[in-house]
Amino acid sequence: MPAITPLPDAFFDRDALLVARELLGKVIRHRQGPYWLAARIIETEAYFLAEKGSHSSLGYTEKRKAMFLDGGHIYMYYARGGDSLNLSAHGPGNAVLIKSGFPWVDAVSDRNALAQMTLNNPDANGQPRPPERLCAGQTLLCRALGLKVPVWNGRRFDPEGLYVEDVGAEVKQIIQTTRLGIPQGRDEHLPYRFVDAEHARFCTRNPLRRGQVEGRDYQLLTQGN
Repeated sequence: MPAITPLPDAFFDRDALLVARELLGKVIRHRQGPYWLAARIIETEAYFLAEKGSHSSLGYTEKRKAMFLDGGHIYMYYARGGDSLNLSAHGPGNAVLIKSGFPWVDAVSDRNALAQMTLNNPDANGQPRPPERLCAGQTLLCRALGLKVPVWNGRRFDPEGLYVEDVGAEVKQIIQTTRLGIPQGRDEHLPYRFVDAEHARFCTRNPLRRGQVEGRDYQLLTQGN
């Protein structure tokens, strides 16, 4: 197996907006049996204690404990009956939600791993999902990767079981827009969602869909700016 290079805790222990943006293009890997299941991160959302859209704004609980720990802790919760993956950032109550991904195949995570992801996440009729739809949403991502709340909530990354890696994948343009599913009056206007523009059609909801206007509904950013 090629040498792995997990992102250090220091990567996550920074401002949540920066972490959310720079996680695009990184690869998350989870070991299931003999396989390293993997997805390239294509959509993230940042959350802060000081705004109303965050779980942490509702107060500290044992289940939310990971959000109040230093950067690099894993916060998982159930959303609409499925598992969701978040990573704590710098400052108590601040975190990044991994919103969606795209299957990643390489020497570490081969076609057998992709086949296992397909088995993990069939469609509503029990049929295989196309690869591009396997991780197209926060609960679909966790289902495809085999990530479960009881196993990972509150833990740190483990190079033997779950980690995020910089594989050098280039992200040329980033879309910055508002988050999804935030109730009205809970800071739904904040532009804390980031999408890899090249993969926009495969994320939870395409911010470039018909009717969306640059400068009004989203901003296009170049990596590094």
